[in-house]
Amino acid sequence: MEGTWIALVPFLVVIIIAMWTKQVFPGLILGLIIGAYIMKPTILGGMELSIQYIVDSLTDINNLKIIIFLYMFSGLVGIMKASGGIKGFVELTSEKVNSKKEAIILTWLSTLGTFSAPSFRIVTIAPIMKALLTKINMTRKELAFMIETSTQPVIVLIPIATASVGYMVSIIEMGIQNHGLNEDPYSIFIRSIPFNFFAITMIIVGTLFVFFRHNKADIHEDERDPDKITITKDDQSQELPANPWNLIIPVFLVISLTLFLTWFDGFRQGYSFPAAFIEADVLQAMVVALFITVLVSFLMQIIQRHSLKNMIHEFIEAGNNLMSVILLLAIVWALSSVTDQLGFSTFVTNNVDWIPHSLIPPVMFLIGAFVSYFIGSSWGTWGILMPLGFSLAQATDASLPLVIGAVFASGSFGSFASPLSDNTNTIANILGLDVITYAKYKLGPALIAVLISVILYGVMTLF
Repeated sequence: MEGTWIALVPFLVVIIIAMWTKQVFPGLILGLIIGAYIMKPTILGGMELSIQYIVDSLTDINNLKIIIFLYMFSGLVGIMKASGGIKGFVELTSEKVNSKKEAIILTWLSTLGTFSAPSFRIVTIAPIMKALLTKINMTRKELAFMIETSTQPVIVLIPIATASVGYMVSIIEMGIQNHGLNEDPYSIFIRSIPFNFFAITMIIVGTLFVFFRHNKADIHEDERDPDKITITKDDQSQELPANPWNLIIPVFLVISLTLFLTWFDGFRQGYSFPAAFIEADVLQAMVVALFITVLVSFLMQIIQRHSLKNMIHEFIEAGNNLMSVILLLAIVWALSSVTDQLGFSTFVTNNVDWIPHSLIPPVMFLIGAFVSYFIGSSWGTWGILMPLGFSLAQATDASLPLVIGAVFASGSFGSFASPLSDNTNTIANILGLDVITYAKYKLGPALIAVLISVILYGVMTLF
């Protein structure tokens, strides 16, 4: 059975169910169960094996570090929000915005303090920017598009201190382990960043689209009236204190400590700069840096006489918001183990000789873009397609960073353009937009970025 077409079944189930239900999780669960029953075809055998794979994935030391990092990071965001750090930072930067150009500059400057996660950035900056609509010549759709252009495409290119880094590195490490490669996952991730052509292209196309687009007629007042915009619970922060240092200090600390501890770990192993950064245990450095930052943040709240009980509550509540992501990770890791046991990599290796090497990166990108648009999840797309990307790259001797970059780019497209994306629905809700209408509005620029990306992947395979 190992190395036959049967190894494709779990992934085919995942893709079909995800596209049918418009959700990733049901497809992953069913794919895992079917894969386990293929391995152990008895009444309870498949169920028992599914649970065992999930348990094994959750008890892996590196996987546990990723889970701890994601939970703590989300909790830290909760503290920054509850202590007025977000409110203070936005008030600090929004006092002098009176034009469309200044609004664009402010939107990009705000990424300095809100780049940790797409959802964090959207719920932070969108409620504030909407209040400026009466001062700038923009529609709500333009404002939403401008914010999103500086969100998902930017965050996936940042190699440190984001909620995405741990996950992206983890699925690369998963591929490395499955193929027995002697590579550092973080190093490969860094090398793949320049090949996330969609993210890079979308930033350029999106910025030009917002900056140079001229309205043919005067904007209807309803399009700029903040009172017409839906108010969500994230906007009801008037009673919060405004202290930008409660955001600036933690963000600076987690970034600087991560860099220092990464270098220090490599230095302790006897490596000099810059080899120390490549050889270091980056995941360990990220977790330790974040842990120290969380402790410092709690100390800051005590000094400011904020209720420690409330801060602990906000930390736990914000951390719990990421449990769905943690569960998704556990299933993705388990599914990868099942398909590896079924010989998925072997099957791909033995059956891709007919595909020209030059087509691997652009084809991976287009397949991933198609899947991600219909499931609306970058993380889900990465988890589904990264094993396939590794197998194709190894079988055809294609550039591994280039193929990985194509997979990450494809997921970024769905997260940005899909009407099913959490980002699309969140910002549409905050700004009072119809989700489908807004998704159609931004699909045009996104498809231009897709076309340019396909061309770039084709060109890169020539070198």
